[in-house]
Amino acid sequence: MPVSDNDLDAYRFDAAGKGKAFNLKRIDPADKPCSSGDKDTDKATVIALALELDELQNLLYANRKQRLLVVLQGLDTSGKDGTVRGVFSATTPLGVHAIGWKAPSEDELAHDYLWRIHQSVPAAGEIIVFNRSHYEDVLVPVVNGWITPEQTQQRYAHINDFERMLVETGTVVLKFMLHISKDEQRTRLQERVDDPAKHWKFSLGDLEVRKQWDVYQKAYADAISATGTAWAPWTVVPADSKTHRNLMVATLVTRALRELKMQPPAADPALVNLKVA
Repeated sequence: MPVSDNDLDAYRFDAAGKGKAFNLKRIDPADKPCSSGDKDTDKATVIALALELDELQNLLYANRKQRLLVVLQGLDTSGKDGTVRGVFSATTPLGVHAIGWKAPSEDELAHDYLWRIHQSVPAAGEIIVFNRSHYEDVLVPVVNGWITPEQTQQRYAHINDFERMLVETGTVVLKFMLHISKDEQRTRLQERVDDPAKHWKFSLGDLEVRKQWDVYQKAYADAISATGTAWAPWTVVPADSKTHRNLMVATLVTRALRELKMQPPAADPALVNLKVA
């Protein structure tokens, strides 16, 4: 049976500004709210959803009226790259683009922190997937004490206004926090160390960030609490299972596009009875 919105209420937060806070600790990274209970079935469902997503993306591109921004946030090894590969594996590159955000360049630092983000939001008919995002600017600086609490609150407000503007001008914003456990992260980091083919994915700096685990968990909870809005809610995706992670994101992305109720554009009347020689 397909998972319902009610089944996912515990994983969604859209009450920013209403005196409520999101408690990240109550979400078990090993949860599987979208799973059928059978891994092979879940994998087959991800493939089916990826194919449907391709059809929906074609309609989105053909209509050129709306756009979709998918934000993927998560700690190292939570599976941002794997989610992009798994969920968007069947979509044409014509209208789907993934952008991986790194540390800002000198030119980007010379502008406000949202400047580079705004340049990369989707155009009409496009799906853009952010692998990391503007939320890095309320995570890394907060954890490392580079900005004050007052500046952090100011940035939350900036982000909420920015996302509201995107939504009000035709962009659907889906934000996913890929929630991995500390034990599963250790396993995945060790796999990168043990496999020479994965050494490029590993940095000694990852171990330093891992030492800040609890501080990052709090920073994520605070950011979700402050920026999970009615127009751009957060969904926390239990990500210890790679298959379930992809299934949950694919389910929600596909559902959001279905809800647009898109139809093929009206045909050119000149095509009636046209015969191609």
